[in-house]
Amino acid sequence: MSIFLSVSVILPAAAARWYNPDTNTFEERAVAQQRNRGGSPIKKQIVDYQTSYKPGTIVIETSERRLYLVLEGGKAMKYGIGVGRDGFRWSGTHRISRKAEWPGWTPPPAMRKRVPDLPAYMPGGPENPLGARALYIGSTLYRVHGTSEPWSIGQAVSSGCIRLTNDDVMDLYDRVQVGAQIVVKH
Repeated sequence: MSIFLSVSVILPAAAARWYNPDTNTFEERAVAQQRNRGGSPIKKQIVDYQTSYKPGTIVIETSERRLYLVLEGGKAMKYGIGVGRDGFRWSGTHRISRKAEWPGWTPPPAMRKRVPDLPAYMPGGPENPLGARALYIGSTLYRVHGTSEPWSIGQAVSSGCIRLTNDDVMDLYDRVQVGAQIVVKH
């Protein structure tokens, strides 16, 4: 009887935690459920932002893991982002050369060499690593895109692309025009 009582006291506490194979940790079930809803752990917001860049410019501060879309009147829309991990960070000034909804993905040869089991091409959709929208950066291999892994926002995890949650990238996509300047600071 005492064993039964011990188990009945322990099980409810254990049921609130589960093993997440994506993060290789035990975590609170409520945290995982919030993360899986697709929300960013870093909420977008309008902030004061004094700059010489004109409205419509995207400024990426990789060290802050934030993207600023310059607005009128000394303001900016600030988004949380995921950035390139060590060895994959870069900087520069370019233009948005193309926009795509639910883009397909062709991993570059260098990435396929590092990760041989990647497909040669992946059609657009919810499981695609580029997420719901993509903004192509000049003639580079990089993009500002969505992700199906919202917990990666605020982290340095990509191969150089800038990622936002699908909700945030759809918001940014609607606000940015092809030809807009993008400044990536390291």
